[in-house]
Amino acid sequence: MKKLTDSEISAAIAGLPGWTVKDEKLHHQYKFPDFPHAIGFMTIAAPSIEKMNHHPEWFNVYNKVVVDLTTHDAGGITQRDVELAKLLDSIAAKLS
Repeated sequence: MKKLTDSEISAAIAGLPGWTVKDEKLHHQYKFPDFPHAIGFMTIAAPSIEKMNHHPEWFNVYNKVVVDLTTHDAGGITQRDVELAKLLDSIAAKLS
């Protein structure tokens, strides 16, 4: 998988509300009503993430889940990161 150019990343972010680039990674913070919803999001997402074999850097505190996506093998953001961001957004939308 090839690393996306800056213009390709900008185009991808335009279709990913709330996502930004931070430290050369796709970055998003999800906020849920409470801790069970936040953990539920991570638990529900885990099997699909495993199937993709593309794992996020994520961090949870109470009702927040912070996600950073990058493809280490490519040295930056790839289409796989964009696809994972879309998947996470669709799961989060069902839980919010």
